[in-house]
Amino acid sequence: MSLTSDTSPLRVVDAGSPPELELPAATAIAPPIIAVTDDPGRLTSDHWLRCAAVTITEFDTDDRRCVRVDSVEDTLSSIAARCARNPITAAITTDVLASVNTDGDARPALVTESLAYSALQAGPEFARWLCERGPSRPAISDEEPLTYVRDSDDLFITFNRPHRHNALNDAMRVGLLEALTVAHLDPAVRLVELRGSGQSFCSEGDLAEFGQFDDPASAHIARTRHSPALALNALRLRMDTHLRARVHGQVLGSGLEMAAFCGHIVAHPDARFGLPELGIGLIPGAGGTYSVTRRIGRWRSAYLVLSGVTLDAEAALRWGLVDEVAPMPAADAGQGTSTSS
Repeated sequence: MSLTSDTSPLRVVDAGSPPELELPAATAIAPPIIAVTDDPGRLTSDHWLRCAAVTITEFDTDDRRCVRVDSVEDTLSSIAARCARNPITAAITTDVLASVNTDGDARPALVTESLAYSALQAGPEFARWLCERGPSRPAISDEEPLTYVRDSDDLFITFNRPHRHNALNDAMRVGLLEALTVAHLDPAVRLVELRGSGQSFCSEGDLAEFGQFDDPASAHIARTRHSPALALNALRLRMDTHLRARVHGQVLGSGLEMAAFCGHIVAHPDARFGLPELGIGLIPGAGGTYSVTRRIGRWRSAYLVLSGVTLDAEAALRWGLVDEVAPMPAADAGQGTSTSS
């Protein structure tokens, strides 16, 4: 049973209701389906648990298709407001997440993500955000945006734009690919660790650089042919838990997406995790529709995007978004040869 009107930015259903056969109008933007339930464990059918973008409940549950919230009413109101502002992005988000197969090859999922991202780059919601942001000038700094240190068979990669909470820019992306290439080409490298300098691991993409590509098709080619996501995933398949991330502070957007590719994530207690891209009319574009979904499922991934909430370290641990919560070491490990990019 649908609990909302045809014009609502969400389609809210009772998770215990039977499947509905009617299809949305061909010209309509099918809104995300949010299911609600008092107790997921008492449902006689899991249809809506499987088919909804996410099920929300005020009941404690470990079912990764569900998210426990303090107030279903307040959560629906908040998600509806975000989806009403960017309904195209919200619909594409749930479409992409529903298509992801985390048991298969990452490449098709990442290509799908990038194509959707490029479509949204050319769309009205991102254009409105760019207009509201106004002209921007990327920050200039004398600091190397990324460094990597080889210590015996270990490689330590550090995001190094602390004045911007290590917001990912093009120079950092190039440096990351260079460092990951070192690990790919040298089989003697047995451990790779991602870190961030300053107060945060990585606070998402550098918004000052957004909108620089005039051609979304070329942007798609650049993302998929020079992809840190594919490089990280290939290393994870080779190294498993020896590809790891130590995260702290803001772990948002592309920062979370890259960390989620790692086989082992250690989070400082102060770490905060989120996927805020819906607010600017985009979906996660650094591989997160695959990497985050691989860790927590598409339903909780959808919740992070649609709600815009941030998780603390303990919640991230319960969800499986991280593997361990522990303070950072007092001093950086690895004092070997350092290379800047």
